[in-house]
Amino acid sequence: MDWQELTNLTQGQPFVVERVRLAGSSVAIEGDFELPQLAQLNVEDQVFITAFVRCHGSIKEMERIFGVSYPTIKGRLNRITQMLDFVETDPAPSRADIIERLRRGEITAQQALSELEGPT
Repeated sequence: MDWQELTNLTQGQPFVVERVRLAGSSVAIEGDFELPQLAQLNVEDQVFITAFVRCHGSIKEMERIFGVSYPTIKGRLNRITQMLDFVETDPAPSRADIIERLRRGEITAQQALSELEGPT
C-alpha cells in the first residue's frame, strides 16, 4: 500500500502507526508513531505543497501550473497553513545556556532574569 492509498483509506481521520520496518532489512520497531504533519494532509494538499516547494514558493508559477488565480492559490495556502503547527526554528535558550552567558559576563543579571521568565 502506498501513501496515497493510505491517505484515501483514512479519509482525514487521525491514525497511529504501530509498526515500522526498515526497507531492505528485517529490523522492525513497534510503538505508537504519529505521522509528520505534512503526511497527515490529504493527497490533493500534499500534491499542492509539493508543487509549491518545487516552484520555490512562486505563486505566479503555481497560477500557471494549476490554472487558477492568485487569490485561489493564496487562499489554499492560507487554509493549509491553518492545518499545520508552526515549527520553532530558533528555540529559546536553555536555563543552563542563560546562566552560562551570565557567568561569562555576556548578559546582565536583569537580562538573564528576563530571558528566564520568557516572553510576556
